[in-house]
Amino acid sequence: MPVLGLGFLGWIVIGGIAGWVASILMKRDAEMGIWANIVVGIIGGLIGGAVLGLFFDVESAQWFFSFLTCVLGACILLWIVNKVRG
Repeated sequence: MPVLGLGFLGWIVIGGIAGWVASILMKRDAEMGIWANIVVGIIGGLIGGAVLGLFFDVESAQWFFSFLTCVLGACILLWIVNKVRG
């Protein structure tokens, strides 16, 4: 399902915003730039989709639920990165 009718570009925009929000929530915003936020948001979307896909029908969700899924996954990814980096 395309995000806001933008397809791949929409996922980059939503991923970037989700990565930025997650970096603020995880207190890593000062260390990350725009490209890292985009990558973290997109990978976070994959992680969040996998985690929530175990419990809910994620594919039928609206774009806002997809955004929250990206933020959740990005927070999980940043938590893992924090644990690995020490």
